[in-house]
Amino acid sequence: MANDASTVFDLVILGGGSGGYAAALRGAQLGLDVALIEKDKVGGTCLHRGCIPTKALLHAGEIADQARESEQFGVKATFEGIDVPAVHKYKDGVIAGLYKGLQGLIASRKVTYIEGEGRLSSPTSVDVDGRRIQGRHVLLATGSVPKSLPGLEIDGNRIISSDHALVLDRVPKSAIILGGGVIGVEFASAWKSFGSDVTVIEGLKHLVPVEDENSSKLLERAFRKRGIKFNLGTFFQKAEYTQDGVKVTLADGKEFEAEVLLVAVGRGPVSQGLGYEEQGVAMDRGYVLVDEYMRTNVPTISAVGDLVPTLQLAHVGFAEGILVAERLAGLKTVPIDYDGVPRVTYCHPEVASVGITEAKAKEIYGADKVVALKYNLAGNGKSKILNTAGEIKLVQVKDGAVVGVHMVGDRMGEQVGEAQLIYNWEALPAEVAQLIHAHPTQNEAMGEAHLALAGKPLHSHD
Repeated sequence: MANDASTVFDLVILGGGSGGYAAALRGAQLGLDVALIEKDKVGGTCLHRGCIPTKALLHAGEIADQARESEQFGVKATFEGIDVPAVHKYKDGVIAGLYKGLQGLIASRKVTYIEGEGRLSSPTSVDVDGRRIQGRHVLLATGSVPKSLPGLEIDGNRIISSDHALVLDRVPKSAIILGGGVIGVEFASAWKSFGSDVTVIEGLKHLVPVEDENSSKLLERAFRKRGIKFNLGTFFQKAEYTQDGVKVTLADGKEFEAEVLLVAVGRGPVSQGLGYEEQGVAMDRGYVLVDEYMRTNVPTISAVGDLVPTLQLAHVGFAEGILVAERLAGLKTVPIDYDGVPRVTYCHPEVASVGITEAKAKEIYGADKVVALKYNLAGNGKSKILNTAGEIKLVQVKDGAVVGVHMVGDRMGEQVGEAQLIYNWEALPAEVAQLIHAHPTQNEAMGEAHLALAGKPLHSHD
């Protein structure tokens, strides 16, 4: 092994996804000498196989729906179908522009970028294609890949993962989606907009089961209205090929058939065979274990992103990477409050939340100490103009702060920024009610909900 001892970096980062490149950019900005190692493309899953391409597909689906429904707004338009190669060209163009910009950022910050497959070789080094890259500290940020279930083989043709779904060369006539979490409902929404007959299979009792139950029920109602089918509360048993597609059997004997089966049961960490355990890094089920400052049990090694058992969100990876860079640069750092992280599911309608659910609040504070208020978007002028339905639900500790904001409706993801401030600054309803929100905006619904919770509703009933 060629030991590149002429340079000892302050920070060697294994993995150039959201967490890794954020740490690289912030570390370099703070004067650290940084090496960033990536075997594929900087930007990772989020940019190339996750957040960005899926949202591009969802937007294309939104355009398709608007074309179909244009006459209700007095606009005569004709929907002639989905040009799949053109959709991919649009999607790939978005990715290419962001990728080029990110490459420019990495170069401008003087980060040493090393392309190749890395492996942890000691608590202070990573081996890459015959070179040993030395560092005073190593950050593990190798991300995640789509998971499957025991006995369910993803073939990339009839039984596919989200990676395959993003490059599918056709709109499937029918699709079964195994998993009703974020990935599952986003693809269900996009494919329905494209014209597929979609059925979602979720073993738990609700779609988006980690969200507040009220949000799940609102999404289920909206999906029924859109003609998206779903089966809840029964787990998958087996899948088998048919002459034209796939047949899925559930534990209760129910059977479903479709052209393709999308396996969307979550993502698992990329850690096997990378030398982590050999160097003494504590792990659990493939995840690297860290403390609240992203430190592993090995003093010279930290880990961030989907590799650690925190929320699998790109913006969480950004925050964790920045935290590590600032800690290593000697800045005072504050642990991340994961309840205070905004969460958005970009289906139609969108589901967005910050803070804790009503059920969790009752568990923590006691049922008699929790107040919940629902503000229906039917009372919001801009939502009526957009022809979207939904609610904003606030969860408050009685006579105290708002500890949860849960929203369902088109464009609710764009309202989650103020919701984040309300939760993280422990705002009282009366304090938010004093703020003047522009009219007519959907953002105004946030103000109206807090007016109502403060006991002085305007465009809602007492």
